[in-house]
Amino acid sequence: MKFPLTANSFMKTLIRTIITMIIEAEAKLVLRKYHPKIIAVTGSVGKTSTKDAIFAVVGETLVARKSMKSFNSEIGIPLTILDCENGWSSASLWTKNILKGALAILTRVHYPKWLVLEIGADKPGDIKRVTSWVVPDIAVITRFGEVPVHVEFFKSPEELFEEKANLVKALRPGGMLILNADDERVLTLREKTKAKSLTYGMGTEVMFRGSNVQIAYEQGVPIGTTFKFEYDDNVFPVTMRGFLGAQSVYSALAALTLGVYLKFNIVDMIERLSKYISPAGRMRVILGIKGTTIIDDTYNSSPIAAEAAVNTLKSIETKGKKIAVLGDMLELGKFTIDEHKKLGAQAGLFVDVLIAVGPRAKYIVEGAIEGDMSEKNVIEFDDAHSAGKYLESIIDQGDIILIKGSQGIRMERTVEEIMAEPEHARELLVRQEEGWKAK
Repeated sequence: MKFPLTANSFMKTLIRTIITMIIEAEAKLVLRKYHPKIIAVTGSVGKTSTKDAIFAVVGETLVARKSMKSFNSEIGIPLTILDCENGWSSASLWTKNILKGALAILTRVHYPKWLVLEIGADKPGDIKRVTSWVVPDIAVITRFGEVPVHVEFFKSPEELFEEKANLVKALRPGGMLILNADDERVLTLREKTKAKSLTYGMGTEVMFRGSNVQIAYEQGVPIGTTFKFEYDDNVFPVTMRGFLGAQSVYSALAALTLGVYLKFNIVDMIERLSKYISPAGRMRVILGIKGTTIIDDTYNSSPIAAEAAVNTLKSIETKGKKIAVLGDMLELGKFTIDEHKKLGAQAGLFVDVLIAVGPRAKYIVEGAIEGDMSEKNVIEFDDAHSAGKYLESIIDQGDIILIKGSQGIRMERTVEEIMAEPEHARELLVRQEEGWKAK
């Protein structure tokens, strides 16, 4: 049953719609005036980390600007183009944004020659509408997986895939398509454009390959990831500190592939990656209380991303306990029950303690127990804060704690409860802006 909008909610919706229209109109005019080249990134896994890795490698040389955080929506993309921040509920900040856009249109400002944009799809038509006015020169496609995030709002994963394929179809003539070849569905996108393409991945049939992926340790504590970058019979060692997992390697491979295409110096690019700091909430290593290590993957979650995170936890060597704190995966629609049970079963095979958080957590618990994990080692909580309080009482030196969940479950609150330096939460954790903190 749908309830009618209240006068207050109607006005908020109307004001938001008007602001979005104004900001988008200004962004269109700015693109027409300054003609920046556009690198666009999409997929269902790793968009933000790939966008940030690309910018770390090529941003300074290209005189570029990237999407802030994960600005990839109908309002986030125009805000990036105008170099504005989210105004949340502040009328004065939205007024400032609109005036800044007008200034860029009416005068000549110093505008970047390149934009690195993250393009997302929350509902049917999103990317098709954006690409009617944002035309990429280079399109980078990450991964999709069998059950991608946001699939709830589409009839099927195939429909979501076709929506994101609109980015490829929009490529400028003479553009370049960069594809994650480890996802067979992504590879089929070559058929949807006449543009040239490059492939990256960890398989053997790729142009730019990552191999020998290993976790780096210092004094027995995981501190980052190393791998070898291979192309044209050349092999280069790459070290990335501060974050773990296959996704960090995929992001780096996409960035290096793009850099080679643009004829950048490979040694310089690898040096920039070694100094690159991962985005908050994306497999970031954070020191925990009592000499523990947290793997903070709290930005968002989907079946393929959660599977990868759990596999990373499995591969880590430690003398302490391995603890997985897994929150709900949202927007999965009819796949919700099965995918949560699969995740619980996967984690239950090796973790010492499994903590499930959120209203769908019961399915994670069911999956773990059906897979023969002892019930005494599986704990369920309604909210992330309570899970963090419980963790404080059971963790010991040497423990490795993976914390992951969808945005709406706010798993960063669990991290904040057990991080060694909570006073640095604003710099280290995701969703620390006042607009988020108020939710």
